[in-house]
Amino acid sequence: MLTFIRCEWLTLSVLSTKTDSHADDIIKIIREEFDEGNDFCKKVTYKIEEDPKSVLNRFRNSYYPRIAVTVDMIATGTDVKPLEVLLFMRDVKSINYFEQMKGRGTRTINTDSLQLVTRTAKSKTHFVIVDAVGATKSKKTDSRPLERKPTVPMKDLLGAVAMGVVDEDLFLSLANRLIRLEKQITEKEKDKILEFSGGKNLKQITKELITAFDQDDIEAKAQIEIDKIPIQDRTPDLIEEAKEKAQGQLILEASRTFNGAFNDYVENVRKQHEQIIDSHNIDTIIKSEWDTTSVDKATQVVKDFTEYLEANKDEIKALSIFYDQPYNRRDITFKMIKEVMEKLKLEKPLLAPDYVWDAYSALEEVKSKQPQDELTALVSLIRRACGIDSELKAYDKTIDENFRKWIFKQNAGQHNRFTTEQLDWLRMIKDHVVSSYHIEIDDLDYTPFDSQGGKGKMYQLFGNQMNEIIDELNEVLAA
Repeated sequence: MLTFIRCEWLTLSVLSTKTDSHADDIIKIIREEFDEGNDFCKKVTYKIEEDPKSVLNRFRNSYYPRIAVTVDMIATGTDVKPLEVLLFMRDVKSINYFEQMKGRGTRTINTDSLQLVTRTAKSKTHFVIVDAVGATKSKKTDSRPLERKPTVPMKDLLGAVAMGVVDEDLFLSLANRLIRLEKQITEKEKDKILEFSGGKNLKQITKELITAFDQDDIEAKAQIEIDKIPIQDRTPDLIEEAKEKAQGQLILEASRTFNGAFNDYVENVRKQHEQIIDSHNIDTIIKSEWDTTSVDKATQVVKDFTEYLEANKDEIKALSIFYDQPYNRRDITFKMIKEVMEKLKLEKPLLAPDYVWDAYSALEEVKSKQPQDELTALVSLIRRACGIDSELKAYDKTIDENFRKWIFKQNAGQHNRFTTEQLDWLRMIKDHVVSSYHIEIDDLDYTPFDSQGGKGKMYQLFGNQMNEIIDELNEVLAA
């Protein structure tokens, strides 16, 4: 860990310590010695309650904090230009990591920018390293790349760790794959990762995999137990035993996250995002002709799509309503349709709506163009697959047609039942159902209804019939 110190006589300093608790001890001592408040010295680490990026940003650009104690946040990307002094209180074995830490002090800064942070500073001409533990003299090793098993599929790496295989190359290769995956996945997928991992994100899981074979971390953990042994009893065998025990605990902590459900989800997400580019085995065209099997392929796609929906109709609420409770179709919500889409993308990416729509188009005459919104297209396909519609047609067009029929029926029963202003409101409700598949009374408090007066305005226009009309439209439009 590094501690950045910025005092009046030192523009900025960095102090390297062992652990998160070590940082807490240093912060306590600094605040007592300088007789300053909490803003004077801050900890910058992934484990603190305050956003580390916010603290680091203030440290770069504001007078407070003058001292920032960091834990494992000094690698590439941590740029604090006013830094003039680095203090090491933890040895570093990796030459690359050491150079990254040392490199924090090499940043240049002009005088005006420097004085915005520290008023008494004149200019930054050099930086100083204060080495309290011999970090500058200890033997350093070249860092090897994390990827040690490039030919082993990720699925096999996940399975090996779950089965209890303990191997440094295995752990580091898996960490490398997860680092790459973490940069690709969506926020929704990150939330699912937390659910399957018991609250750990991919960064935490990756760090545990790497830590399990990091000698600095192993020694730091072992030192806690070694300190409990009287000095006269600390034999080399006991010290080595403490290190082995510490590493065993780190390995167990890293591997316990990996189980069947977690591994399956990670593998499925990887398939969604990974793109393999083979630049060595270049394809060549060996034959060019019309595809005579296109109908067979389309038939198989439609069959696979229908079977997938039927297989999941009891598990996914929206599908159960479409198949088994047609009288409740008015209760279908945007969230339900999105759930179907996410599950389909994750488990059957080749059954994406545009692909299935093209398959139907190859087998039957489809008069409607495919909706631009993929969720609307999905609803259209579900209705066709489960037999609600005898032909494939865009769901938004279905709603428009149902709305016109309903208005015609209302006017036929009661001549000019609705005023022009009422019709405008009914069209807004229809447009809302096109995009959200359902409308609730509370939706009237949001766009676009709120700008037209919300619930109060609709009640003014329709009176006690307001709820009845909303319920009726939900049912009629989804028919």
